[in-house]
Amino acid sequence: MMPNRIAVALLGLVCFSAVMAQAPLRVAAAADLGPVLPPILEQFRQSTGIRAEATFEASAALTAQIQNGAPFDVFLSADLSYPKRLIDAGLADAAGSADSSTPITYARGTLVLWAHKDSKLPPPSLDLLRSPDLKRLAIANPDRAPYGRAAVAALTSLKLYDSLKPRLVTAENISQTAQFVDSGNADAGLISLTSALTPRLAASGNYFVIPRDLYPPIEQGAVIVSRTTQRAAAHKLLDFLLSAPVQAQLAKSGLTPVH
Repeated sequence: MMPNRIAVALLGLVCFSAVMAQAPLRVAAAADLGPVLPPILEQFRQSTGIRAEATFEASAALTAQIQNGAPFDVFLSADLSYPKRLIDAGLADAAGSADSSTPITYARGTLVLWAHKDSKLPPPSLDLLRSPDLKRLAIANPDRAPYGRAAVAALTSLKLYDSLKPRLVTAENISQTAQFVDSGNADAGLISLTSALTPRLAASGNYFVIPRDLYPPIEQGAVIVSRTTQRAAAHKLLDFLLSAPVQAQLAKSGLTPVH
């Protein structure tokens, strides 16, 4: 009986190992990556055999989840400050980069003003932001979303923030900001270019690129979560994101490549 028990135990160990090997890489991803990342993760699976699943939320919300022990392996933030906060707390690192204490910049974001094509307001432009007919302007929560901070910075640079503040409709993240304006809950929205280029918004609206000198650069940073048990796979994903073909794909989707 003993050999049979050993065989059963070994079979169970093999099955357990197979299940563990199939566990997907868990990616905490900024909301602006919602339209961009899923096909890239599928290409990553086809290229490496490694499955990866993404959760899309505001960068601040994902940071809080990681701080509270959420089992993510990789964090793709919409800025550098949130992943840097995790590095400083010993909860993440950028091992493999030139400076492991600094998040890996994988792309740069672009802020745009979007409105429906059938809007009775002027077409998206800085003049639209100055129009008294603009009653509701959607932005992401500046306390939680980097694009929200960029929106406030741009409005402040234009000396429009104080006059527009009562008319701001604040969304939880940049994806929800796009939903607000798309659904008519706002007349226009300061959203990410990645959202504006989605088939739905590209077909139903127009956008105006907010001049980059009106807000700080939206440098999007990546780190590996320290408690990951899939460090090698996490490194492969970051290398994949930084590869020339994927960087070119990010550019077509509304993100500025880093090289």
